[in-house]
Amino acid sequence: MSGKPPATGNWRTRFRPFLRWLRPLALLMLVIALARPQQLWQEEKVKADALDIMLAMDISPSMLSKDFDPDRLSVAKKVATDFVEKRPYDRLGLVAFSAEAFTQCPLTTDRNIVKEFISELTVGRLEDGTAIGMGLATALNRLKDSPARSKLVILLTDGEDNAGYISPMQAAGLAHSLGIRVYTVGIGSEGAVMSPSARNPDGSYQFQYQEMSFDTRLLQEMADSTNGKFYRAFSENDLAGIYREIDRLEKTRVEVTTIKHTTEYFGWFITAAVVLMLLELLLRHWLLRSITE
Repeated sequence: MSGKPPATGNWRTRFRPFLRWLRPLALLMLVIALARPQQLWQEEKVKADALDIMLAMDISPSMLSKDFDPDRLSVAKKVATDFVEKRPYDRLGLVAFSAEAFTQCPLTTDRNIVKEFISELTVGRLEDGTAIGMGLATALNRLKDSPARSKLVILLTDGEDNAGYISPMQAAGLAHSLGIRVYTVGIGSEGAVMSPSARNPDGSYQFQYQEMSFDTRLLQEMADSTNGKFYRAFSENDLAGIYREIDRLEKTRVEVTTIKHTTEYFGWFITAAVVLMLLELLLRHWLLRSITE
C-alpha cells in the first residue's frame, strides 16, 4: 500500500512553537538597547612643518677602508638608512661624490626610494678623488629653491679635499647665504689603515696598509660658518650616535589633531524590539487566533 502520509497540521500549527519566543526576544533587544551599544573610533590629522634634508656621501675609494666592519661605506649606508627611516614627515635626498658629484636621489617624501638609492651607492662610479666642495654645492643646488622652513645638509667624508672646482669654504659660504645648515661628519681613523692601494682591471681593488690623514679643521670651519656642527666618527657606534643627535637637534614640528567619532547602535535594537512585539501581537491576536484561543 502506498500513498502520502497524513498531514500533521497546517502552517499555523507548525508555526505555533515559535510564537512564544517572539516576546522574550523583543525584551532581549530592549535590554541591549538600554546598554547603549556604540562604536568609538578616532581620526588623526597630522600637520607637519617638515624639513628638507640632503645627505651628501663620500664614495671615494678610501671609503672601502677596513677600520670599519666590513668597511666605512657599508657602515655609513647602514646608519644613513636608519636615519631616513626615522624621518617620516621630511623630504630627503642624496648626493654622492668623489672627484666629482652627482644627485643620486632628488628630494622626496618616499623614504623607501631614498633607502634604495642609499643601498646602491658604490665606490668606483666616479673618478677617484675627494671633492668636498662639489659634494656640498650639488646638495645646495637641490635645496636652494625649496620653500621648506628649515633646510640642512649632512655631509659625510673620510678624507681631505683634493679635487673639484668649488672649494669647501666657497660652498659653505653659499650655504650660509642661503640659510642652509651644514652638519659635517668625518668618518674613519687616522694613521695606518688597510685601504685600497690600486685598482685591478676587473674594477676590484688591491688593499694594503696606508697612512690616512684627515682635515678636521676644514670640516669644523664649514660647519661653524653655517650654524651647523662637526662630528667625528671612529666606530659604527660613534656614527649611529651622531645621526641620533642630528635627529634630536633637527626635530620636525608635528601637530596631531585627534577627531573622535561615535556611532550609536541602540536605535537598531529598539527598532528590532518594536518589530518583534508588533509581530507577536499580529500573530497571536489575528493570524494565529484560531489556535491560540
